[in-house]
Amino acid sequence: MKTPFLKMHGTGNDFVVLDARTRGLSIDADTAKRLSDRHFGIGCDQLLLLEKTDKADVRMRIFNADGSEISTCGNASRCVADFIMRESGGDKASIETSAGIVTGTRDGELIKVNMGAPRFGWQQIPLSESRNTEHLGLAEGLLMDPVAVNMGNPHAVFFVRDLYHIKMAEWGPKLENNPLFPQRANISAVQVLSPDRVKMVVWERGAGLTMACGSAACAAVVAGTLREVTNRKIDVELPGGTLQVEWQQNESGDVLMSGPVAYVFEGEIDL
Repeated sequence: MKTPFLKMHGTGNDFVVLDARTRGLSIDADTAKRLSDRHFGIGCDQLLLLEKTDKADVRMRIFNADGSEISTCGNASRCVADFIMRESGGDKASIETSAGIVTGTRDGELIKVNMGAPRFGWQQIPLSESRNTEHLGLAEGLLMDPVAVNMGNPHAVFFVRDLYHIKMAEWGPKLENNPLFPQRANISAVQVLSPDRVKMVVWERGAGLTMACGSAACAAVVAGTLREVTNRKIDVELPGGTLQVEWQQNESGDVLMSGPVAYVFEGEIDL
């Protein structure tokens, strides 16, 4: 039995979308890993499963390329928000994730999502022991002293002088699996170009080097604000494109992220 799928990406962070709202689909870690494989499957950073829910317009489950399931993904939320808005003809969409409800809106030609407020407590990241999350005291190669922040998933943000010298493919997996992170972590290297612009590379837990990571971009702006090296609203340049991120200075303290969405192709596959 063939199952329809849609291939999308947000600034190069690519997804296979399966719609289980009208048909039962059983996705386990092995199936997600096989479909995500770029040689033997469709190929993607994350597999997205859309399900019915009474809490929002749609429920989104997210599987990494290694088959592990995660709580949230910023670029996936933007892609699914655009998909739902096109389907409904509206200009707003709500998405239930394991990390909470994410809302998406149209921002000109871009899609904006509210990623919620960052969390900083060592137990909220989570870490395996009590540490100062603004100066984590962790190092690997030229990556030293990161900021830890939870944006619905755990992040360690390292500020560097020049990304050219950063061996993320070598140091990223070691840091991702450091015993300090019981749920592993997303590892980012950030070079500050100006108070209004940074560029970064990301090693995503369960996916490896990706062209972009929305929650990591949000974490970078939060970390840059805490370290007083960036403004609260900046452009974040990733290998796959640029995202606009704002950490709101209000009571909620939510982080907003805007960026482009692209539809690549659609097809059918035997699960």
